[in-house]
Amino acid sequence: MSDTWIILGATSAIARAFMRDRAETGATLILCGRDMDDMKASAADLHARGAADVHVMALDVRNAKTFTPILDLAANQHGMLNAAVFTGSMPDQAVIDADPSLIDGVIMDSFTGPAQFLQRLAPMMEVRGGGAVVGVGSVAGDRGRLGNYVYGAAKAGFATYMSGLRNRLGRSGVHVMTVKPGPVDTAMTWGLDSMPFMTTPDAAAHDISKGLRKGRNVIYTAGIWRLVMLVIRNVPEPIFKKLSI
Repeated sequence: MSDTWIILGATSAIARAFMRDRAETGATLILCGRDMDDMKASAADLHARGAADVHVMALDVRNAKTFTPILDLAANQHGMLNAAVFTGSMPDQAVIDADPSLIDGVIMDSFTGPAQFLQRLAPMMEVRGGGAVVGVGSVAGDRGRLGNYVYGAAKAGFATYMSGLRNRLGRSGVHVMTVKPGPVDTAMTWGLDSMPFMTTPDAAAHDISKGLRKGRNVIYTAGIWRLVMLVIRNVPEPIFKKLSI
């Protein structure tokens, strides 16, 4: 009996790498996202890599009505349920400054949308008494910075939500892990200025799988970002607000 992994934001580069890893363990995968053609192409590859089964489901985290068919499908799966959240959007901060109405979308994509989905999934996982939730946030959520403070605020909110969910679901044997990537070489970072310690989707997925095996609560990928963000979080506010980072 294989585990089932629900993948929110299955078209992201990190999600693809993580799904390949899960397929090789023989898991059943439920791919959720907006680009159905992209996910169908991924499904064929995942079948070839050993997935027990692959389902492709339409998801818009800004529309809770799209959650119901996914949750219904999950309820009919045997074995443990697992979920991994890769959704998010990061418009340039200058674009948001020019059009503050974009803030709602950023927060829904990166925080409130996936949180609403997980809140509906949580009772199912509690009943089954196991499984895992992976929530991909960002180092941007560790401190508000000039260049992306709206995106950072959304990811900070999601990290706090994941902490509370970990407290709740851990009592039922469900492992909840928060992932804080630094810059990853994906479409989200293409065209941006050169970034330090950039990692790859495959390396990030490897870190996620390793963190799950070791039962980590919070991981940074690449690992050096744990130290970098420790330093950034401890810069005194009078100094920090003068920095252009």
